[in-house]
Amino acid sequence: MTTLGIGLFVALVLSASNLVAAEPVEAQAKPEVEQAEATDDLAEILAGHSYHGEVFNEGPRQKAYLMGGTGHVDFPVTTKNEEAQKFIDQGLGQLYGFWNFEAERSFRQAAALDPDCAMAYWGAAMANLGNQERAQGFITEADKRKEQASQREVMYIKAIKAYVTADEDKKEKRNNAYTKALENLILEFPDDREAKALLALHLYKSKNSSTSYFAVDSLLQDVFDAEPMHSAHHFRIHLWDHRHPEKAIPSAALCGQTSPSIAHMWHMPGHIFSRLKRYHDAAWQQEASARVDHAHMMRDRVMPDQIENFAHNNEWFIRNLIHVGRVHDAVDLAKNMTELPRHPRYNSFEKKGSSKYGRQRLFQVLRTYELWDDIIALSQTPYLEPTDVDEEQIQRLRHLGMAYFLTGDVNQGREQIAAVQSRLDAKLQEQKDAVHAAEEKAKATDVEEQATTSSDDKQAKQEGSDKKSNKDDAVTKARNQFNSEIKELKSTLNALKGYEAVSQGEYQNAYKLLKKADDVDPLYLAKVQWLTGDKDEQDKAEKSIRKEVKSNENEVHPLAILVETLWQSGKKKEAREVFEELRKLSAAIDLDVPVFARLTPIAEELEYPADWRVAATPALDIGKRPPLDSLGPFRWRPSPSQEWALKDAEGKIRSSAEFKGQPHIVIFYLGSGCLHCAKQLQAFAPKVSDFEAAGLSMVAISTDDQKGLKVSIDNYDKKGMPIPLVSNSDLDVFKAYRVYDDFENQPLHGTFIIDGDGKVLWQDISYEPFMDAEFVLKEATRLLGNTWDDEQEKQKTGAGKQAATFHPSGHTTDSLETVHQRLADKSAVLVDVREQGEWDAGHLETAVLVPLSELKRDAANQKFAEQLMKTLPLGKIIYCHCQSGARVLAASLLFKELGYDVRPLKAGYGQLLKAGIP
Repeated sequence: MTTLGIGLFVALVLSASNLVAAEPVEAQAKPEVEQAEATDDLAEILAGHSYHGEVFNEGPRQKAYLMGGTGHVDFPVTTKNEEAQKFIDQGLGQLYGFWNFEAERSFRQAAALDPDCAMAYWGAAMANLGNQERAQGFITEADKRKEQASQREVMYIKAIKAYVTADEDKKEKRNNAYTKALENLILEFPDDREAKALLALHLYKSKNSSTSYFAVDSLLQDVFDAEPMHSAHHFRIHLWDHRHPEKAIPSAALCGQTSPSIAHMWHMPGHIFSRLKRYHDAAWQQEASARVDHAHMMRDRVMPDQIENFAHNNEWFIRNLIHVGRVHDAVDLAKNMTELPRHPRYNSFEKKGSSKYGRQRLFQVLRTYELWDDIIALSQTPYLEPTDVDEEQIQRLRHLGMAYFLTGDVNQGREQIAAVQSRLDAKLQEQKDAVHAAEEKAKATDVEEQATTSSDDKQAKQEGSDKKSNKDDAVTKARNQFNSEIKELKSTLNALKGYEAVSQGEYQNAYKLLKKADDVDPLYLAKVQWLTGDKDEQDKAEKSIRKEVKSNENEVHPLAILVETLWQSGKKKEAREVFEELRKLSAAIDLDVPVFARLTPIAEELEYPADWRVAATPALDIGKRPPLDSLGPFRWRPSPSQEWALKDAEGKIRSSAEFKGQPHIVIFYLGSGCLHCAKQLQAFAPKVSDFEAAGLSMVAISTDDQKGLKVSIDNYDKKGMPIPLVSNSDLDVFKAYRVYDDFENQPLHGTFIIDGDGKVLWQDISYEPFMDAEFVLKEATRLLGNTWDDEQEKQKTGAGKQAATFHPSGHTTDSLETVHQRLADKSAVLVDVREQGEWDAGHLETAVLVPLSELKRDAANQKFAEQLMKTLPLGKIIYCHCQSGARVLAASLLFKELGYDVRPLKAGYGQLLKAGIP
């Protein structure tokens, strides 16, 4: 951090728009020499970078607003500005919710409103305890103002100053000193409940083997006695989370309600309920958190993965949805996570962001609930597209091969085996080459050393022995660097060959192969073991399934598998008992997915109702919960961009209206004098034709006036600047797009992807320009392929055959009532495109079987087409269905090529059966 930076902190950093003088440096009346030095220093700061040094580049740079719902805080400070006090309270509430980024924003806003308020700087330091340099800068400013603060405030400032300036290597001494400082404050001001809350938080965070959990809990209870809805319920949850989670249930029932605008406060009770295997309650909490996050992102135009806890919450939410059987919601949310904007810094397959988590959880839910059709269909979409990331691509090949084999498409399954084998062969060769290179290098080194070393030199012999050991280590290292991936590829081959054996009915061989593979679902492995037909193996399989039920308490999937296995084993009484256990947890189960659909005939024989689920009885210890819809939307959606009209270099008005219906890229750059900006334009300009080929226009908005625009055009080193440049020298558009630092009164760099409806699909706002034009092009193409409308906003079904409409997914929008009517009046035929084995296990009476594998193989064969037309007349509507609505999309394309009016149904076999389709 530069000396200039902190020195100008009050007047420059914290001058919110229109709140502090526009030229604060001059107001300080420094000597001319100092002013000249400051001007030189400022001139050296790159455009967009913080005036206070690199450590401030990454912090909040837009002003705060009073958002409400951030906690019940009672923290009066010395200030004459009532609004500054409100931001202090808001900042402390956000701090309690571990929302440090927004807490700093609120405290800096308070300082902008009242630059003399010492506690505004104290708060900003508290929000940066994880960044010592930044925290020290803020607390230094607080310390300068302590003479204007009360005795209580001075004690706060001294306590945290000692903490952030202490030697980090002496943690115990530092922690003990801070503990005593807060205790002294409480002794002096016993009614200060915020001091007690902060002490409890510190004791939890600095806990060691001698920390008394009960002492901390008792301190927290003092806070709750004074304010029952205090945000410190969050601290009690953290305290007991990994020890005795049941002791935090009262706080789990209140935590989110204390601070409803902070997503993390809804998330943390999910920890407690998950630990206690109360997955319905955990899922409710995590959904609440997701909705609050989505609302905040869409309101404040924040990209999803810029919020640290967001992806973690949603992927855990999906896991709990899997546990309770909300399969469609789990798929929907996992797909939404993969749809979200990606960014090299915080969301990619290499990082633990939404794209990586979403893809992992999508594979998990599809595999767990045997949605093989969906795996195949989604592998042809961006959701499960091929990737250059080896680990992810191997998982894709594994799941895709599994899905093909288990839907009877053996040829496609074998193609995945061949692809994995090819990768394994290449990796083995790569390992062999690396080992050979290491050995050759070792030999060359030996030759050099022998030429310079005497053979009778005892010391040289010892050195030679040491060097040989080092060379052996180098060869071993060269070999071992490939071991992990080779092991994964071999495991994947065993798994795929196991699934191939299952598809051929070779269950004993399949079981042996799958046992050798890693990461095979133990429940699926037990099912294959049971299918071997050997009585001893079947008993072992049942035992394994019961073990999974026990170790995955209150999860519906293992129970469903156990019910099915017991029934197939003729143990109907035991099956009924387990089914009753399943029904107690069944409130949210999606009955149409294969795992539960297979229980339909069992439920009928047990004389359960067609919908055998049992409504959940809300627990009495969950508190008063608001309607989820009141917290925010279930999914993130892009926010609208701002309209603008600006002049180009020739004085012509260009506006956002020109791009109506036209996806486009908007670049905000900081004028012709910004070298980084010039490099960005140089990077994007040669790609304009590629963007246009992808249907994307481009425009750049500059801080320059019209004269400055001409300089940028003249500076372009190729003929004719291909990007239209427009002037926004008064910076109102920069501010409207939040490409502006409100605290330092300076514009920032920005790059935006905007769709034809004017929605911002992606953005990068930073102290540096985004340089990767290729990434922006690829990401824009991916994002524009998403359908952002809610599923409820489907097209309405028209009347009559000529009114056929389709959902963006490709499925018909004809209602099941319409399907039923047309089958009854013989104007339509129902076609089942599943495989023979699935048909044999159960099918609709009026359906005609045309397996997708046969359709793919023979659709181009004239004799096949002629035979098909005898069964399926061309003049009739063809409604086709599969198990879950995925395979029908591929089948419908083939039927269309044959001239049929085909309408693929989203409803699968189980849903159609339940709906009474004959």
